Amino acid sequence: MIDWVAFLTVLVSALVAASLLVTLFSLALRFSDGATPRRRSISRLMYALCGLAALAGVLVIVLHARL
Repeated sequence: MIDWVAFLTVLVSALVAASLLVTLFSLALRFSDGATPRRRSISRLMYALCGLAALAGVLVIVLHARL
């Protein structure tokens, strides 16, 4: 039998995570076209946050697989 609550939890969390990654990456691209050093540092921060979010997702998968 399908656990629909678990299915919906995974579906919603996947949509939120994907939206977060796309938003952070697009903001990083948007800020990288500026000439001021402040915009470039914001862009690097957005890239770092995007990478950290992806790494957190991988860690959740790996740690869950160990259970």
